Amino acid sequence: MNENALNASVGAKLRGLRLKRGIKQTDAAHGLGVSPAYLNLIEKGKRVMPFPLLWKALRYFEQDPEQFMGSLGQGPVDETLAKLLDEPLLKSLDIDSESLESLSAEPKLAGTVAALFNLYKNTRHQLDKVSAQMSSPAQPSDGALDYSPFDEVSDFLQARKNWFPELEEQAAALVRDFRLERQVTSSQLEAALSERFGYTVRYEPSAAGSSVVRRMDLESKTLTEQPLKFQLAASIGLLALDHERLLERILAGAQMSHPETPKLIKVNLANYFAGALLLNYEEFFRQVQRTRYDVELLSQIFGTTYETVAHRLCNLSDPKRAGVPFHFLRADVAGNISKRYSGTGLKFASGGGSCGKWAVHLAFLNPSQITRQYSMMPDGTTYFCFAKVQLQPISGSIVRGTAYSIGLGTHAENAQFLAYGLPTTDLKRDAVPSGITCRFCERTDCNQRAAASYRFAFAFDEYTKKDCFFSPLLVREAGKEPARRSPRRADEPPH
Repeated sequence: MNENALNASVGAKLRGLRLKRGIKQTDAAHGLGVSPAYLNLIEKGKRVMPFPLLWKALRYFEQDPEQFMGSLGQGPVDETLAKLLDEPLLKSLDIDSESLESLSAEPKLAGTVAALFNLYKNTRHQLDKVSAQMSSPAQPSDGALDYSPFDEVSDFLQARKNWFPELEEQAAALVRDFRLERQVTSSQLEAALSERFGYTVRYEPSAAGSSVVRRMDLESKTLTEQPLKFQLAASIGLLALDHERLLERILAGAQMSHPETPKLIKVNLANYFAGALLLNYEEFFRQVQRTRYDVELLSQIFGTTYETVAHRLCNLSDPKRAGVPFHFLRADVAGNISKRYSGTGLKFASGGGSCGKWAVHLAFLNPSQITRQYSMMPDGTTYFCFAKVQLQPISGSIVRGTAYSIGLGTHAENAQFLAYGLPTTDLKRDAVPSGITCRFCERTDCNQRAAASYRFAFAFDEYTKKDCFFSPLLVREAGKEPARRSPRRADEPPH
């Protein structure tokens, strides 16, 4: 029984109990401690009936809980139980074949168990929705757990589909005005900074102990930085945002939970502008189509980094010339995610955790190659993902420098459009079973779990060793015999 059908069934039966006893809706609402409007929505099947309120209502109407739950209607008993046992939560409970046969022989009890479990799933689904809404840019909440300004920025970009035509227009105008070539040079960017904004560029190495790569002095109109082309382009983006008041226009009407968010969005927009300046949409889109999204080849054609090209691929959302939708991840060797964007509907866990089975993490095993794979989520959604490690040593030392894995992913059916696409005739066979993050993953057979999931009951038997400590012990894995117990001491009375 799906969520809507279950709500309707519970609501209709409660309404029937109320009418049978001749109780007015307002009186029943008062007796249950809820508003008449809320009870009306429950009776119409438009609201979930929380467990505590359901038990209170059954006592109020003097209704036997087992009889009520068994009357909700779940279809044939055997079919109902078979569907339930496919659920990850129930797979981890100690229900053997003998118990199942006993339960099947009691249709009323089986219906009650099925109804209770579906009510649990219904409630959990609502809890997930509330948790998502607490972290939603449309309904910001200062009380949202672990909802940082960086999460808010990611949600803002995703809500706009990472597409800002105002920035594209400004960048395209600069490309025309300064006749920038396909491979934009630093000298061309310096000229644009000087002629358009009156800024002078000075190249200086970072001071000892400092990691600053760019510093703009708004009073003296000087830009001091290391010789990095992308930072020159991002500086032009910052000045264009200020000069044209683009940030105010883009953020108009947006509600922010954190005071730092607008500044962070400004930095992201400046970086977006830099990508649009270095990789002009029209020319870039043409080359993307020609090379079939070959990120390495595109970085050579445009004389920029792999990461810059990967970012720009996530901006191709012009309705007239839309590219393949991608999600983007940047992770370090410890698995920390420092950048993320989802243009495919992939859900990221709040706080930045992810699945160790993803290509973006496995890429560190072969840092000189593109790591490619199909990934299948617990709900059956399948993606094609690829990643490459980008190393930036300092003084010849990776330890002193940086090492990031840059990952891109799209829906599996789009792999045919990519130069890196893998051939497959059986996605279910070839796809790597994966999830979002261990705490919320429904997989019971993952050999690389880092934590138990709240979505199933954690069962443990010291005499049975699984390949991963945090995976639940399933009934079929525990064997037919009950779990062994420690020998009883001679002075211990029998149970």
